[in-house]
Amino acid sequence: MSTDTVLFELGTEELPAGEYVAMAEALCAGICDGLESHSLSRGEAKVLATPRRLTVIVADVATNAADTEQVILGPPIAAAKTKEGDWTPAAIGFAKKQGVAVEALDTIATDKGDRLGLTKRVTGSICSEVLPEIVSQAVSQIPVSKRMRWGREKHEFLRPVQWLALLFGDESIDISLFGLKSGRKTRGHRFHGNSEVTIPNPDRYQEILRNEYVIADHHERKALIRQQVEALVSGDEIAVIDEGLLDEVTGLVEWPVALRGAFDDDFLSVPRQALISSMREHQKYFHIETGDGSLVPAFITISNIESSNPQAVIYGNEKVIRPRLADAAFFFETDKATTLADKSKRLESVLFQRDLGTLAAKQQRISRLAVALSEELGADHATVSAAGAVLKADLVSDMVGEFPELQGIAGRHYALNDGLSDAVADAIEQHYWPKFSGDQLPSSPESAAVALADRLDTLVGIFGIGQSPTGSKDPFALRRASVAIIRLLLAYAPQADIKAIIESTTSGFEPGVLSSSTVETVFHYVLERLPAHYEDLGVSIEILRAVTAVGTQTLGDIDGRSLALQDFAGSDEAISLAAANKRVANILAKTEETLGDVDPALFECGAESTLFASLQQAQKELDKTLEAADYAAALNCLAGLRDVVDGFFDQVLVNAEDKAVRLNRLALLKALRSQFLRVADLAVLAR
Repeated sequence: MSTDTVLFELGTEELPAGEYVAMAEALCAGICDGLESHSLSRGEAKVLATPRRLTVIVADVATNAADTEQVILGPPIAAAKTKEGDWTPAAIGFAKKQGVAVEALDTIATDKGDRLGLTKRVTGSICSEVLPEIVSQAVSQIPVSKRMRWGREKHEFLRPVQWLALLFGDESIDISLFGLKSGRKTRGHRFHGNSEVTIPNPDRYQEILRNEYVIADHHERKALIRQQVEALVSGDEIAVIDEGLLDEVTGLVEWPVALRGAFDDDFLSVPRQALISSMREHQKYFHIETGDGSLVPAFITISNIESSNPQAVIYGNEKVIRPRLADAAFFFETDKATTLADKSKRLESVLFQRDLGTLAAKQQRISRLAVALSEELGADHATVSAAGAVLKADLVSDMVGEFPELQGIAGRHYALNDGLSDAVADAIEQHYWPKFSGDQLPSSPESAAVALADRLDTLVGIFGIGQSPTGSKDPFALRRASVAIIRLLLAYAPQADIKAIIESTTSGFEPGVLSSSTVETVFHYVLERLPAHYEDLGVSIEILRAVTAVGTQTLGDIDGRSLALQDFAGSDEAISLAAANKRVANILAKTEETLGDVDPALFECGAESTLFASLQQAQKELDKTLEAADYAAALNCLAGLRDVVDGFFDQVLVNAEDKAVRLNRLALLKALRSQFLRVADLAVLAR
């Protein structure tokens, strides 16, 4: 069967850098699905994307799909003819619908009896004929965040569509979309390339565009930008390449040219994060550091043109960044004229949440709670109190107003300017840590105390007024806050009582503000976030359920038990004991009688005595291992019961006819179950 290559290019005005790749991938998936639905075999599919084009190239696409035979069933034979032997209306109607004489129909055996029917030969799809339909459907399914119209037409897309190209090998395929007809023309670079270029066949597509100053492969452009940026630093300099920024600038250019500019050394007195933000967030520049982390007064920009006078382009970028940096310097100097204590007074006019009051009220609650948590975390009360008093003050500063990402960072600089200690300044900055999953934790107990208090206040307050997050909306980032609480407690207070801490948090709010169920709701919500924390550690959700089922109140216990049980879970002993536990749990669940202590005098079988003696010995060993929080040793102790438990079930009929014997055996199983529940509910692990 002959094959050829399909190429489709959708040419547009400049697409948003954050969306164009996903759009191209969706287009590719749609075309491949369409080919599959028509039984047209294919080879590798390649996605190419630039700011001005979405392109899909599919190799080795079959010219024709194979012919197939289709069995079409009609009415049952019994309903096909009358008693007189004439064809029934059902049979005649079926034949007419299929376009054949009723006599041409066959009798076809099925699992539900013989039926009237016929076998049709279906001609396979011809690729060149079905390709326009496939592509049209794929284009209609491209995810578009916000549609726009252009000109006088009613066509809609993310950006105006300017040209279409659809080829199958050397053949140009006609397709009409967005009021345009396809051809074999593409367009080169907006400034360097020709307005129209002919594509003789898909194999030469990338070569032709490269000659027109367009690198169509976004992966290649990304690698080239990285290479060019790294080539513009020397000595101990390091170009800091943020992956998000790299992806963004890749989506802004078709022919990347990296250029290095500079700014005045005087700006280095401004907090480095403000300078970096000005360069990265506002101008899409890469910043440069030395080996010791110091900021170099220079930047690297990615141009979309290969200028004959690159120095003029560099000068233009330097001219643009200078007022940005000057603004940052002005804000910084202006903010330093007033203390954080004075700024804190302005928090009275900033609303945190309608039912929970102002940022000033929130800061006061955080401060009181952080001081209360200090003993649990081993933090210095005075440092925590000093930090808590001005924790949120920088939110009303000019610097944070212009650069919101500097919250905490600006506060640290202003604290040092006010003469506060390094420990207080660190706590102000680090109370926002961790900012995201896997981010660094605060470096001191004092910083951890205010970070923990901040998350707890938000979590308890928002849940307390009934605004819990939904599947799609979490405006106060409560999921992230909960995972941060877990990480902070594990690092600084693993044996703290979670529920007690939540209870103490509620006391900071005015009476009547929070619902009566707040403590339980928040407690369970935090526990439900445990899988998100342990996912990277390879601990399954079943392990966590088995551990939390025994009612532990501290994250240290949960952590120790979970990690030990994860190592134990895959062993033969664990599988056997989990099954036995589930069996015991099911037996006890059906028991309505009150069970007392085990009476060895009622044993009728040696397996009962063996299990009872083993349980007594295991209890002594468990007491020691659990007191030392050695959960691995505790599980190994339970593993030693495997043979005697198996022997008990092999030799003993639990539901004996004698009621006293039966209840005694149930009491023995209850004692067995209670020992296992001292570590985790292994029954949860049974499959």
